[in-house]
Amino acid sequence: MIWMKMFDPVSFREFSRVDSIFIAAVVSILALGIVMVSSASISISESIHGHPYFFMIRQGFYLILGAFFGWVLLSLPTKQLQKWGILMMLFSLVLLILVLLPGIGKSVNGSRRWINLVVFNLQASEVAKVCMVVYVSGYLVRRADRVREGWAGFVLPLFLCSIFLLFLLFEPDFGASVVLLGTVMVLLFLGGAPLYQFLLLMMAAVAMMGVVAISESYRLKRLMNFTNPWADPFNEGYQLSQALIAYGRGEWFGLGLGNSVQKLSYLPEAHTDFVFSIWVEEAGMFGGLLLIFLFAVMLARAFKIGHKAMLLSRPFAAYMCFGFSILILAQVIINIGVNTGFLPTKGLTLPLISYGGSSLIITLGSLFVVARVDIENRRAEKDLGTGDVDEIKESVK
Repeated sequence: MIWMKMFDPVSFREFSRVDSIFIAAVVSILALGIVMVSSASISISESIHGHPYFFMIRQGFYLILGAFFGWVLLSLPTKQLQKWGILMMLFSLVLLILVLLPGIGKSVNGSRRWINLVVFNLQASEVAKVCMVVYVSGYLVRRADRVREGWAGFVLPLFLCSIFLLFLLFEPDFGASVVLLGTVMVLLFLGGAPLYQFLLLMMAAVAMMGVVAISESYRLKRLMNFTNPWADPFNEGYQLSQALIAYGRGEWFGLGLGNSVQKLSYLPEAHTDFVFSIWVEEAGMFGGLLLIFLFAVMLARAFKIGHKAMLLSRPFAAYMCFGFSILILAQVIINIGVNTGFLPTKGLTLPLISYGGSSLIITLGSLFVVARVDIENRRAEKDLGTGDVDEIKESVK
């Protein structure tokens, strides 16, 4: 009975009124994701599992799990998430510790990042990023004055974030560390932290990440090879050079869906980290720009929902929308940057597109929370007078 009181079921009618452009963009990206996982994984699926659509079927199953998980979150009031913020942060920290323990954490390609849940492998860093956004959003509401007026309010969440970074680097997961730290810092800035504090700590963070990047020989090799992958195209520069070949084949309009050559065991991780390269090879530059446009629309609408929540004096909900949007934006920028050779090779998936249970389920869950914020915004508008509603709508425009 107590658990039932924590939930506030959303009717289909309320859900149908969620920002239609936001929903359309999310559904379009998910549809492209299923298509691309199906196409990019055919070769590796056939060779490993003897079935060309093994990964596509698994991705469809993850999508169903993500939709179910998201619907549960849709029925959870944002005030409840605010109450659970500290517990969620501690839970994600426990997961980061557990994943490092032998017998619990699963190691793949030298990285220990997953916990086997039988149904799918849970990537602890995906949970940690989302839970940290929820915690910091609540912190910005509870300690708003401290964040705006002194160093203590700004440094405390960063100190906590540094503990998370330490465990992430033990896995190692340098990409998730960069995304998490960047998201927390931007959230603190949006929460009112003085510009000079933000700039000073940003420079310190960049310097620290630079030291971490060159502290391991394999990271240094990646930094050197991305500048000129053709210097060693059959060894350290192989992955990036094959991705660039995919872009060259795609030209303006692509080879057509299913006609990629690079996915035929030439480009490693074609259905995960480098799925964008296969998409551009098959759909061309215009296809790549279309996908980027869909992400831009989805994130712009999420920011708009957050902005409306702020105008309605719902700062926690607003900060969550901003934080989830920044998380996705950072991953999109890094993944596409890696695929195109603008950034060093890093193991980050393209949200909602790349194959992977944890990424799809957690990202989809966070987007359902954004939809919940929009529903609560509309409920709050109903409680206001007509004049106040019109004023809020004008300011959002």
